[in-house]
Amino acid sequence: MKNLWTPWRMKFVMTYKKPKHKCFFCYDLKDKPANDKTNLILFRGKQAFVLLNLYPYSNGHLMVAPLRHTADYPNLSKDELSELNVLVQKSVLILKKVYRPEGFNIGINLGKAAGAGVDSHLHVHIVPRWLGDINFMPVMAEIKVMPETLAETYKRLKPEFKKLKQ
Repeated sequence: MKNLWTPWRMKFVMTYKKPKHKCFFCYDLKDKPANDKTNLILFRGKQAFVLLNLYPYSNGHLMVAPLRHTADYPNLSKDELSELNVLVQKSVLILKKVYRPEGFNIGINLGKAAGAGVDSHLHVHIVPRWLGDINFMPVMAEIKVMPETLAETYKRLKPEFKKLKQ
């Protein structure tokens, strides 16, 4: 077996405390906005928010979720649905500007059977894609190679999200 060294993860391993709240979206939202960088929250709106995925498929993998704890997509209010979709649209534009991906996967997994890792709080995944971004590592070694740390991704994206109005 070969080692894949990821020394930047030690800070996370040593400092991460499992939330007592079952929903990490709600747990992070209850924290002070001053801690948004630690919680990877890029933008807080009136009805929805944007954050980095802690376990991304690719660099820039974002999630957009309503502020309200709900898994019920059909019963989102018009304001929630509108802001959720506007933030997906703006997130795509920001990712295009900052990372210049060649495509995107955008989707919602509603329920465990649909693959939702967190099935109690709906969220939209926005995954930037590049030709050739899938390689043999995930298939052969069950390892994803991420060329940029989450901290660096946050640093690159946050200035663009600051320009958005609430």
